[in-house]
Amino acid sequence: MPKKIDPALRSQPVRLVTQHRSEYSTERAFHGQVAESLGVSREFVRLWVAQHEIDTGVTAGVTSIEREELRRLRAGNKRLREINEVLKSATIFFAGELDPRNR
Repeated sequence: MPKKIDPALRSQPVRLVTQHRSEYSTERAFHGQVAESLGVSREFVRLWVAQHEIDTGVTAGVTSIEREELRRLRAGNKRLREINEVLKSATIFFAGELDPRNR
């Protein structure tokens, strides 16, 4: 199970990157510096910034709210499929019990 990251820790590198982006020659170098200063990986910083840009509408993609809704809907669909399988099994069982040839 992935470790939950504190939202305050996520917002700090995003804020730093968005405010000081123009001061650095490459995004990669700045992500690395911010990550090192906060004690997280550069990839985390890059992903958090990318998701922030999607959530704010700067770039195209699936927002955090949409992603959570998709996760919830998929879990609900899985549960309904499992219930359907149980009902099918029960139907087959009871149909066999009611068959006059089995008496």
